[in-house]
Amino acid sequence: MPRTHAALPRLFVEPDLTAGAQLILGKEQSLYLAAVLRKVVGDEVVLFNGRDGAWLARLASDSKKSVALDLVEQIAPQTPKSDLWYGFAPLKTERLDYVIQKAVEMGAGTIQPVLSRFTQVSRLKHERLVANAVEAAEQCEVLSVPKVEAEVTLERLLDGWPADRLLVFADEGEASSSPVEALTELRGKKIGLLIGPEGGFSDEERARLRTLPYVVPISLGPRILRADTAAVAALAVIQAIIGDWR
Repeated sequence: MPRTHAALPRLFVEPDLTAGAQLILGKEQSLYLAAVLRKVVGDEVVLFNGRDGAWLARLASDSKKSVALDLVEQIAPQTPKSDLWYGFAPLKTERLDYVIQKAVEMGAGTIQPVLSRFTQVSRLKHERLVANAVEAAEQCEVLSVPKVEAEVTLERLLDGWPADRLLVFADEGEASSSPVEALTELRGKKIGLLIGPEGGFSDEERARLRTLPYVVPISLGPRILRADTAAVAALAVIQAIIGDWR
C-alpha cells in the first residue's frame, strides 16, 4: 500500500469494493470510526476485503450507528493469496492471540489449530481467532486475511493430510542444526508448518510424525524455544528461504 496512506485507519469489510459505490458500515465498525477515532464527514479511511485490493474511502456520514463511506479509488491491487499452511497447538489466551497475530504478519494463508496430547487449551472460540486475524491484517497492511480453520486433532489432521503437500515439523528432539539446507530442498513445493505445544509432542506423536513420508523434521537451532517463539522463528526462516521474502 502506498506510504502516503499509511497513517489512515484500515478496515476489513465483506462487500465488493468498486469505484463510486457507497458502503454502510455495521454498528461495531461505525462506532469505532465515529466514537473511538472521532472521524467526521470528509475524513478518509482505507478499506479491503481480501478480493479487490485496498481502496480509499471518504466518510459521507458520521452516525455512530451507521457510518456511510464513499469509495474514491483503488490505491493498491489485490495481492495473491498465500499458500503457506500453518498448524499449531493452541496456547493460553494472551499467547494464543499473539500466535494468531504473528502468523498473519508472517504471511500464513491458512491457520489451523491442532489438538495434541499436551495441548494446553482444548476448547477455542473460533470467532475470537478470526477477529484476531482480521485485526492483525488491518494493522499490518495485509490485503488477504488468512483462513482460520476450526480446531482438529493431530490424529485426524494426519489421517486426512493432502498428498500434494509436505509437512515441515519443528522437532525439538531433532539434533541441533540449521534448517536452511532441509528447507532449501523444498523450494517450489507446497508445504505446511506444524508447531507443537509447550512440552512438545508426546513420544507416540513424534514417532508417528517421523514415520510419515510427507513429513520433514527440522531443528530450530541449539536452544529449546517456547511454542510462540518457535512459531515466529520457523515462519520467518521458511519465508526467507522458500517463501515470499525472496
